[in-house]
Amino acid sequence: MSSASSWDVVIAGGGPAGFFAAIRCAELNPRSKILIIEKASQPLGKVLISGGGRCNVTHACFEPAQLINYYPRGGNELRGAFTRFQPKDTIQWFEARGVKLKTEADRRVFPVTDDANTIVNCLRESAKHAGVKIQTGVTLVNVEKNKNGFRLEARNAGNNFHLQAKKLLLATGSDSKTRAFAKALGHSIIEPVPSLFTFNIKDQRIDGLAGIAVENVQLKMDSITTQGAVLITHWGLSGPAVLRCSAWGARILFDKKYASPLTVNWLGDYTFDSALAVLQRNKAWQENARKKVSTHSAFSQIPARLWKQLTEFVETKNWGDLSKAELSKLAQELTAGEFNIQGKGIFKEEFVTCGGVKLSEVDFKTMHSKLVDNLFFAGEVLDIDGITGGFNFQSAWTTGWLAGNQLADGM
Repeated sequence: MSSASSWDVVIAGGGPAGFFAAIRCAELNPRSKILIIEKASQPLGKVLISGGGRCNVTHACFEPAQLINYYPRGGNELRGAFTRFQPKDTIQWFEARGVKLKTEADRRVFPVTDDANTIVNCLRESAKHAGVKIQTGVTLVNVEKNKNGFRLEARNAGNNFHLQAKKLLLATGSDSKTRAFAKALGHSIIEPVPSLFTFNIKDQRIDGLAGIAVENVQLKMDSITTQGAVLITHWGLSGPAVLRCSAWGARILFDKKYASPLTVNWLGDYTFDSALAVLQRNKAWQENARKKVSTHSAFSQIPARLWKQLTEFVETKNWGDLSKAELSKLAQELTAGEFNIQGKGIFKEEFVTCGGVKLSEVDFKTMHSKLVDNLFFAGEVLDIDGITGGFNFQSAWTTGWLAGNQLADGM
């Protein structure tokens, strides 16, 4: 590569959004010169590790109005975007290129090979076939706007070089240097914080129960309420309900330094009163009177070992010996147990942040900056994040595809 090469389009970031934009642009305008620069030694690294190496491509939710409910930030902006390119389009895009996909029971979509390399190879081959150039091991050092577009300074193997781009797409994910470039060009930045994580909780009621799951649990943290499966881990709590709580409460928990009360309803849809009614009936049954509370659960949805530890305060008592106060305390423990979040973990290899370029400064029909001509954004560089299940990839595919349309226009 020469020290001052010229390109129609330079895309900073060789992830899903960058590749999708490059392929779309090149297929719409085969004559355009398109370059992807990626700082890692290999592109699409996040795709390779996602879904435990299987790649959760998207989620089988085909109604934009419903789909946006899975995005703690960016949902409103994505609603119109999803009417232009949504999960159904993603599935068709990959299958048209020979990648067979499957939808699992929880609506997550994977390649039938269960191998993320299938997706990576498809993207790389599609980019190559379309004539997209890719340069890895390249770090963007500086971005300047000029009359011809953008003059970029980059570094590869310790050597600096320059690129001239008519149009520039920033699609580097949550990257501090990219945010600094966007800010220098006039954009506002919402400072990023972690968005998808597990809760560190030390509490004797769940101590030693790692691996136990409860299918329908309601969690309340500050103003956030979520419901779904919860998994007890060596460090605290995980599972879909916890991850949703961490996503919607990302900024609240950050402000609290990840120390917050958490109310746990192990019975999901039960209220205190409805749970108390079940406990009272259980006590009233004659055959239960001499059975130990700790070994004879009133609710089949709570695993036996968890039930034993939640009822430890009446461990030695039989059902027939429980007082009204003890029944009330048990109902309270089951439907509104108080736990304390004492820190955060990570969710597998998936590290997601909220924060990035302010969404009101971007046109979500084209992903074009409202402030800077010929500057575009796609993917997690924006203040968009979804919960686990393929939603973050879908926002990358969608914003990349929309950017690709406009990058090709007028070339």
